[in-house]
Amino acid sequence: MFNRNRSLQQVAAIVSISLVAGCSLLGEESSDEGGPIVVGTTSAPSTLDPAAAWDGSWELFRNVYQTLLSYPNGATTPQPDAAKDCRFTDASSRIYRCELREGLTFSNGDKLDAAAVKHSIDRIREIDASTGPSGLLGSLDRVETAGDKEVVFRLNKADATFPYVLATPGMSLVAPEEYPAKSLREDDGIVGSGPYRLEKYDEGKQARLVRNDSYKGVADRKNDAVTIRYFQDSGEMVKALRSKQIDITYQGLAADDIVALEGKGADNEGLELVEGAASNINYLVFNPKDPMANKLAVRQAVAQVIDRPAIAHKVYQDTVDPLYSMVPKGLTGHTTAFFDDYGDPDPDKAREILSDADIDTPVPLTLWYTTDRYGSDTAAEFKELKSQLEASGLFAVTLKSRPWKTYVVGYQNGEYPVFGRGWAPDFPDADNFIAPFVGEENALGTPYPAKQITDVLLPRSRQESDRASVVKEFQEAQQILVDDARLLPLWQGKQYIAANEDVSGGERSLDPSTIMMVWELSRKTSW
Repeated sequence: MFNRNRSLQQVAAIVSISLVAGCSLLGEESSDEGGPIVVGTTSAPSTLDPAAAWDGSWELFRNVYQTLLSYPNGATTPQPDAAKDCRFTDASSRIYRCELREGLTFSNGDKLDAAAVKHSIDRIREIDASTGPSGLLGSLDRVETAGDKEVVFRLNKADATFPYVLATPGMSLVAPEEYPAKSLREDDGIVGSGPYRLEKYDEGKQARLVRNDSYKGVADRKNDAVTIRYFQDSGEMVKALRSKQIDITYQGLAADDIVALEGKGADNEGLELVEGAASNINYLVFNPKDPMANKLAVRQAVAQVIDRPAIAHKVYQDTVDPLYSMVPKGLTGHTTAFFDDYGDPDPDKAREILSDADIDTPVPLTLWYTTDRYGSDTAAEFKELKSQLEASGLFAVTLKSRPWKTYVVGYQNGEYPVFGRGWAPDFPDADNFIAPFVGEENALGTPYPAKQITDVLLPRSRQESDRASVVKEFQEAQQILVDDARLLPLWQGKQYIAANEDVSGGERSLDPSTIMMVWELSRKTSW
């Protein structure tokens, strides 16, 4: 059901590293003098078919496909996009109706009507790709249409988060004649109804987007064309920024590069760095199939030893923040439950935990990480984890790694005793930092039965459209996660965008899930 391989607030601060007085990312805007705006990122799509993607592919999808709901600039709750209006029509949050805008078409001229919406959602569940977003539709019973413009989603249980699900790029609308109902599209084309259409795609290298003249939605495009270039590492991307081969970076800046970009040297002349809040997290997962990771005392001892501030400072140079619950800061329901229970790192307490459970030391543990998914600092992070655990005298740690494509297969097959994962939210709600990780089928591929969470707390919280009223449920769920210690949160990221000084819009280009809306970018006309 779940198999998700993929920051909350608008940008909070602008740090200028420009040596030209008066320059900023806020400025007078023009369209495309100087050619298409070129965006650099280290997050390349894994597929172009929305039914197969629950990952960073969404960053491209947001700009070429359309969803019924989305997040217009400044919005933190879903608003109509392809839809003219959407709402629950019953008191129990189980019937959700959407009325489409007039005259919607796909980029190939085909009509975007209610039948196309039904086709788009139904095929996600019908195909049920192992890497796809069908896990987000667990509360959906069926999709109905009423004429050409009305779509009705009937849910099998109350789910006030369903509008947030429809706003994710995983629910992108596709043309029925171009996307088979029971199989994935096989070529490298995209037929969507978003702000741009895909003019050319070179897998792993670049995507050229041009304005979609038939688009009808909420995006106010401030440019006519954008090229997205995909890089293998942060250093190459920053080199391209400094040589003006790209105009702005998006995902993937490494800590060393962020610190270097904050400097005032000649290399940074004409560049600006935007720092903003984010809600992406990194954490460890303990596999219950492993004889050591399955022991509660072992997991608790690891939790007692790990020094999160040291990881944030030594590895990431304070470009991330220590995290003590799976729900990050900035979201309703966030707690510091791991710190409340464990306090500061204490090897003596960890030794006592293991001794009380009659577990001999050093405990052998193998920690796995991916080499090419979460940035070039991941290897250094796991070396630091190994150092901390072994310095306690309680653990003998072996580190192993794989590239992402084979790494995913490994953890889905239960091969790793302990492994690292990252999570960027599908939507800005505490539910999305708890529900994907629990239950027999979840985003981690490791069953985690937690019936109090799955059968009581989450269903109760989803009955409330006022998300501030369900803090108690989320706090209780997080305490259960702490008591089990199956998931160990490590840090919460920040969002950094570096740009040449003639580019405007970086500070408003991120939606609540920190996916870049490239239509907000433009070139400045004067200084």
